Amino acid sequence: MTWAIELSQYDLQYEPRHAIMAQAMADFLVELTGSPPETPSTRWKLPVDGASNQTFGGAGIILESLTGIIYEQSVKFELPVSNNQAEYEALLGGLVLVREIGATRVKVCSDSQVVTSQINGTYQAKYALLQKYLEKVKMLSKEFDEVTVQHVPRERNTRDDLLSKLASTKPGTGNRSLIQGLVK
Repeated sequence: MTWAIELSQYDLQYEPRHAIMAQAMADFLVELTGSPPETPSTRWKLPVDGASNQTFGGAGIILESLTGIIYEQSVKFELPVSNNQAEYEALLGGLVLVREIGATRVKVCSDSQVVTSQINGTYQAKYALLQKYLEKVKMLSKEFDEVTVQHVPRERNTRDDLLSKLASTKPGTGNRSLIQGLVK
């Protein structure tokens, strides 16, 4: 504004160029910051484990965000299931939980070599029941931007292993603080 007053005596007109200044600032900010980082609420880690015995089965599901939010779920099956069925049920329950919280990217960690290899395509699902489970997992996976399934050693899956074993045991006085889901 002071330049406009000073130059007015020479019959010159001063026109401020705000648009160019703003564009230069915008270009600078884009160059400085680059692409926006991925929001941590969209990527989650999902360790799952299934357990079975002669009368019951159970699933342990832990859902962890990059920001430290953790959901733990224990599901009991009141029907006899094989160990592979329990693993698939744990995975399906975990994916449903991920969908419910609105996450778009998930990394599944399971200690089941059979289930992880069938999902990744290195093993073939020969039994009709496991083929149905595999089909259901693939259909549910299409609802996400990214689903990766990784096999982890049993030693690295201890928390969800404990949840699945607690769910597959008979309810007793020692489990009073454990909240369990139930699948009939």
